[in-house]
Amino acid sequence: MSMGKLEQLRGQLDSINIQLLELLSKRAHIVQEIGQEKEKQGVPKFDPVREKNMLEELVSRNNGPFDHETVRHLFKQIFQASLKLQQTENKKQLLVSRKKQKENTVVPLGDITIGGGKPLIIAGPCSVESYEQVRQVAAALKASGITVLRGGSFKPRTSPYDFQGLGIEGLKILKEVASEFGLKTISEIVDPAHIELAGSYIDVIQIGARNMQNFELLKAAGDVRTPILLKRGMAATIDEFLHAAEYIVSRGNTQVMLIERGIRTYEKATRNTLDISAVPILKQESHLPVLVDVTHSTGRKDILAPCAKAALAAGADGVMVEVHPDPATALSDAAQQLNIDEFNRFYAEVKQSGLL
Repeated sequence: MSMGKLEQLRGQLDSINIQLLELLSKRAHIVQEIGQEKEKQGVPKFDPVREKNMLEELVSRNNGPFDHETVRHLFKQIFQASLKLQQTENKKQLLVSRKKQKENTVVPLGDITIGGGKPLIIAGPCSVESYEQVRQVAAALKASGITVLRGGSFKPRTSPYDFQGLGIEGLKILKEVASEFGLKTISEIVDPAHIELAGSYIDVIQIGARNMQNFELLKAAGDVRTPILLKRGMAATIDEFLHAAEYIVSRGNTQVMLIERGIRTYEKATRNTLDISAVPILKQESHLPVLVDVTHSTGRKDILAPCAKAALAAGADGVMVEVHPDPATALSDAAQQLNIDEFNRFYAEVKQSGLL
């Protein structure tokens, strides 16, 4: 073959390569539009039946020189790249995505800000049990310099026979005690019908791990303007966690905070497994504040301080810990709650790290 002929064939090949690239780019734009439509309709990105049918159609039209398996392989690569493109495009479009908003979301609670660069400790009892109990904890927290009080009024429990919380009465107790000591409050709401009412009693509405994908509750949380603290589900992926937050933000409530509370694994040394890597990943993927619940993630009082320091070192905007005046008599999660002296030692050790 003469050099002139070789160069001519190479020129033809280069031209076809460019045509292929243009066609692939055109195909990619259509794929992106399909992905947007699927997102609107809630249709899964991957459709194995559709892919199989496309491959069979292509193979039926194959006249060589590639064999059928080669054709299948080549187009499977194109399909895989297309699916990845849809997923990447979807992440770009999420309102909670760092790609959508570069600057950090900062959630103001009066004079306090969450996500503004200075992390904080949130503390209080697992359950609101009585006025006296909450007031005793609040007084101790106030004396330590804590500004945000947590307390469960509605308690979704694994067993229907366990203490379910005081409900609205618990919210009233939180409001009364918080007003006395000048604290901000966080409490979980489990019924969409209570979301609007909760805003008149507490400063932050928590949506718990068991309700992370309670979509009607998420929608109701998006329809108010009270700040929301969304806990990661015990078996939820980070992608599912961010999409749960998207439900809230997409309906107009941009004051959303994420909290890692441990995921379920085979490990038995701790109550759950604290996914510390979730903190920097969430900070990279999203502009929302990220906190860590060291109590529920570990269930062990002896490792709360090291885990809190690890969370803060990883970039967490805050740490949540449970405190009870007499944990042995607590109506829920007795073994994992700190008493007041234990909390003071915990707080002193975390502060000594220089991370707060």
